[in-house]
Amino acid sequence: MVQGVIIKALSGFYYVAAGDQIVECKARGRFRYDGCSPLVGDRVEVSFDAHGKGRIDTVLPRRNAFIRPAVANVDQLIMIAANVNPVTDPFLIDRVVAIAENADCEPVVCLNKCDLDPADHLYDIYRSIGFRVLRTSAATGLGVGELRDALRGKTSAFTGNSGVGKSSLLNCILGEERVIVSNIAGTTRDAIDSYFENATGKYNFIDTAGMRKKSKVDDAIEKYSVLRATMAIERSDVCLIMIDAQDGVTEQDTKVAGLAHDAGKACIIVVNKWDLVEKDGKTMDRMREDIRRDLSYMPYAPIVFISAMTGQRVSRLFELINYVREQASMRITTGMLNSVLADAQTRVQPPTDKGRRLKIYYMTQVGIRPPHFVVFCNDKKLFHFSYRRYLENQIRSVFGLEGTPIIMTVRQKGEEDS
Repeated sequence: MVQGVIIKALSGFYYVAAGDQIVECKARGRFRYDGCSPLVGDRVEVSFDAHGKGRIDTVLPRRNAFIRPAVANVDQLIMIAANVNPVTDPFLIDRVVAIAENADCEPVVCLNKCDLDPADHLYDIYRSIGFRVLRTSAATGLGVGELRDALRGKTSAFTGNSGVGKSSLLNCILGEERVIVSNIAGTTRDAIDSYFENATGKYNFIDTAGMRKKSKVDDAIEKYSVLRATMAIERSDVCLIMIDAQDGVTEQDTKVAGLAHDAGKACIIVVNKWDLVEKDGKTMDRMREDIRRDLSYMPYAPIVFISAMTGQRVSRLFELINYVREQASMRITTGMLNSVLADAQTRVQPPTDKGRRLKIYYMTQVGIRPPHFVVFCNDKKLFHFSYRRYLENQIRSVFGLEGTPIIMTVRQKGEEDS
């Protein structure tokens, strides 16, 4: 006898996943008389007759069970709704949510066809009362990455009225064409996870929505895409700031880089399509100077010139990803930090104001990713931003910390962080 989970039921046959095999089974007749037929999701015990045919003998205790859809042991119930072709009655959503919560099952409201209508009123209503609400479009792929994230590692059931796109969404989730490729900026409207492994390590790349000019971000779907891109940055360890070599740094590039910098993420500036640029002996240097000028707030980020089409320097990119992540995770002992601090103060004395000099007592590291240092002094009002920048440069000159921003907090006795 083996144990398994029913993953499919069809015409009186049950298909049970038991270990690494799928067993076709019939159920014992007594289940019909007991009024407790096996359901998809049931954990069951299976025996085999003399001919090797599987038979379900026991249905193990259920966490929950539903009639429509006919499933058991569900972690979350995905209510697919739409505000167009056809319009879902909010009463149906309320009913499904109530059934799910009564069955100790997490309800998730998924508003599909948002390329046609973003369903703002439904989104606001169910978000405001604490339910998880997703926006998707099976037609464009919008929100499918987030829906995949919600499904990962959980047993989920889809429900909803006819025509709202349940089958289309499932096909989109299970399909192979996950990313639309186009030469039009902004084609990718969602953040999509792609897992990848090579000789340098294992990676999860999140292809984020391209951010358009503010004047063009005038519809709910595009605003949602920007929000998803921001959430993707928060999830990441390293942000690749993609620059089109033919266009240079655009307004949108500056915005994305600023979000990554403000989030304290390790960053690499990746100049793509380098194969399409006409070059002379100084083309790369000029491009590097332009990038440093336009992204002056992140001088710590290394720049790599690649061609995704030809594969030029792509292997170098993986090495850089590993390197800057290690740099962002670096821990420096208090002793080593204060040795650098003492040397820095000897070279350039702390500033004074009206005869009162800044005294720096010591420095210690309190966090990583990004490296976070706390400096203790006599009066933080005397700690001019230029001296803060000087100390940061001294730390970088000794320890590197390439590819990562640095947080430097100044404290004085009896006061909170600044």
